[in-house]
Amino acid sequence: MTGHVTAPAAALADQLPGWVTLLRAPNPGPMTLDGTNTWVLRAPGARQAVVVDPGPADEAHLAAVTAYGPVGLVLITHGHPDHTEGAPRLADLLGGVPVLAADAAHTAGGPPLAAGALPAVAGLDVRVVPTPGHTADSVCLLVEHAGERVVLTGDTILGRGTTVVAHPDGHLGDYLASLELLSTYRGVPALPGHGPALADCGAAADFYLAHRRARLDQVRAAVAAGARTPAEVVAAVYADVDRSLWWAAEWSVRAQLEHLGVEIRESGPGGAGLEQP
Repeated sequence: MTGHVTAPAAALADQLPGWVTLLRAPNPGPMTLDGTNTWVLRAPGARQAVVVDPGPADEAHLAAVTAYGPVGLVLITHGHPDHTEGAPRLADLLGGVPVLAADAAHTAGGPPLAAGALPAVAGLDVRVVPTPGHTADSVCLLVEHAGERVVLTGDTILGRGTTVVAHPDGHLGDYLASLELLSTYRGVPALPGHGPALADCGAAADFYLAHRRARLDQVRAAVAAGARTPAEVVAAVYADVDRSLWWAAEWSVRAQLEHLGVEIRESGPGGAGLEQP
């Protein structure tokens, strides 16, 4: 059985471009690791910065972000609250700066993010790369300046451990396709939504793909061995994970079962059962 992964998926980045600043929010926990990473990007000599993932509505954290102003744009990698909760307050602190996300529910002052290049801002070339899977609205951001590139990966690739597929919003088939895409960014540092920066986005994506495929094999084996509910699959496959996180593991199990064509039958008071059509 593949063990619960707590180590980085690739070597840590020794250094990052000088135009990248990390501000970590004070919200550590089992799902957020050391806290949410808020990234501030500004090319040398540029007047304005770009902020990626404001994080929680923590006044001290948002004040620290504001101190790096002026800011011309706030971008969001996906809509989970630990990345977005502080966005409205930060926009107010910055004088109504636009906040852009793939999901219009989290967008203020502009259209939803779509694939492709954004207008030049902060002296940087920023390209939106849709990477659904962790959530339906997940995007990564490929940012380049003076020959240096980074990929901001949100929760699609973390700096340590692996991420959940947040079923039913998240979809495993989409996630595997997104990882295949990210595996092409060889030697490009990954700036994740949680945990340390990684030296090689492509290598990290390869690791995640291998991990996900191994988990699928384990889920197949658990069902074949008689597991009849998602909770029973979790107990068999994620036995090495702290029970306090089994609720999150069940998200991924439900996504895995859907991907394998194993139907989850909600059977009322008796609980959920599994059927293989």
